[in-house]
Amino acid sequence: MPSASDGIVEHEPGDLTCVVEGGLRLSVLQDALAAHGQRLSLDPPGDPTIEACVLDDLSGPLRHRFGTMRDLVLGVTVTLPDGTSATSGGKVVKNVAGYDLGKLFCGSRGRLGRVEQLALRLHPLPGASRTVATDAARWPELRRSTLVPSAVDLADGRMFVLFEGSPQAVAEQAQELGGDEVDPWPGVRALQADLPGRKRWDGGTAPLVRPGPRVAYTETPNAGEWSALAERVVEALCSPS
Repeated sequence: MPSASDGIVEHEPGDLTCVVEGGLRLSVLQDALAAHGQRLSLDPPGDPTIEACVLDDLSGPLRHRFGTMRDLVLGVTVTLPDGTSATSGGKVVKNVAGYDLGKLFCGSRGRLGRVEQLALRLHPLPGASRTVATDAARWPELRRSTLVPSAVDLADGRMFVLFEGSPQAVAEQAQELGGDEVDPWPGVRALQADLPGRKRWDGGTAPLVRPGPRVAYTETPNAGEWSALAERVVEALCSPS
């Protein structure tokens, strides 16, 4: 396992957790975890740092099942704008100590400070995976079914569905849904990277839709948004006790 100098501070395979430095590249972490049959279930476009994954609340197709970065962070150590170092959470899944700074920092785009170190929730690598493509109009049918896909994206009138798990379970689910076996995910992530806008999906058309979490990626950039509540929380953290 890489040493702390590689950006991986600690890895507990039995607990499915690890502690990493914010500047660690996602690809480096995934390669190290794969040697232990594990992964961080996050697949955004490009190869961002783990800190960037938090600050921009990044995600990719796996968001359908595993959520965004905010769902995978167990604890963080951050540096606030006034230089104060703060830590919240921990290295275990059930931890509710202190402010949930991990969720607060997700999507903050650096306004709240820097993310120095993170404790992350991991998942086992699947034994098999298969993607099938079918008509995008079948999404309501899939949503009502008992199938358990890891990713579902709609693009160009097609629905791409990723199944992961044991070879038998994957084969049975792919057969039940039907469709053409494909590998669209590099193209899907490239399309996501080219679309500057993101909004809540209302059932309409968009170049790329992640229907499970109801997210649509659009050609129109988002207007800048910021939460005054987040600023007040940081002010409280930085104020003298």
